[in-house]
Amino acid sequence: MLEFFQNSIDSLSSMHIIIKICIYLSLVLASTIFLSLIYLKNLRDRLKIKRRIEATYQKKYESDLIEYLYAGDDETENEQQQKIVIYLKKCAANRLKRKIIIGTFLKLKNDVSGETADAIQKLYYQTGLIESATSKLKSKKWDVVAKAIRELTQFEIKETHDEIIKLVNHPKKQVRFEIQKYLVQLFRFEGLEFLNIIENELSEWDQIQLLEILNKFKNLQLPDMSDWLRSKNDSVVSFTLKLVRIHNQFGVKDEIIALFNHSNPEIRVEAINLVNHLGIYEAVAILKTGVFERTLEEQIAFFKMMEEMSMPDDIEFIKEHMNHKNFYIRISVMKIMNLITVGDDNTFTINNIAEEYQINTNLTKAS
Repeated sequence: MLEFFQNSIDSLSSMHIIIKICIYLSLVLASTIFLSLIYLKNLRDRLKIKRRIEATYQKKYESDLIEYLYAGDDETENEQQQKIVIYLKKCAANRLKRKIIIGTFLKLKNDVSGETADAIQKLYYQTGLIESATSKLKSKKWDVVAKAIRELTQFEIKETHDEIIKLVNHPKKQVRFEIQKYLVQLFRFEGLEFLNIIENELSEWDQIQLLEILNKFKNLQLPDMSDWLRSKNDSVVSFTLKLVRIHNQFGVKDEIIALFNHSNPEIRVEAINLVNHLGIYEAVAILKTGVFERTLEEQIAFFKMMEEMSMPDDIEFIKEHMNHKNFYIRISVMKIMNLITVGDDNTFTINNIAEEYQINTNLTKAS
């Protein structure tokens, strides 16, 4: 055997340098693959053990939770319930066990309501889980902060409001969004107070998500939106305009008219679109003056608005633009002229659009 190795070494030393390099690389690659296989097998075994442990603890905690919920009456805790609280509180000191306990609580909480949900929330307090989540709000790791806020939202913990609102301008977008969801989910329209102090942009996706949450709640008292429409944060103004549209807030018409001169052209267009929706007729004369000094998008929005809000005095103005160079403005003018007729006796009538004059909305854009 020794002679075999000696002959192998002698043969290797006499080989060309390229062949030597290839052999060395092959040995390194084979060793790496072998060690990787050992590591992956060890990792898989550990994950299996971890899953078994988690499943065991989960069954135990589910059993304890159910026993706690049905062991006593609604007013006082009996000895058995107190033992369960002490046991769960002790287990919650361990990170893995705490994660399983929280998951177990949420699993049942999402399936129940009323007194049972309140009992689970009470147990969340008693086991010290709230202190654990609150302490994470001061973490320097943004993902830890985001998870803590999400947990507090899921358990509907309102007491942490003052601590969370301080983080509303957190540098990480994910944390800011979790804060916004916490405020709106738990405090409804009152939670929109963050619009007064938010410095970062509220993305379109964030706005849609917040509106979806608010739409779940009915018969809520709406706040005064005037200050938000005067905000220096364009995304706050845009979001507020959506709220105004959804909830038909005619009371902020003066603020909407003021937005016709906003520095952001997109907001000016949104404000013009709201005029027709809310029926702000006094805004028509304001817009008609100098409309062609505005952007093309604003002009299109204006004529689209006029399809619903034209009056007899507007006919001459509308006629002047029947051959406008923009396709969409010409279409709006045609619709208005088909709907309105001023007779020889200066009478004003509204016509039904005849089938042969209906506009084909599938036309391609021209000029």
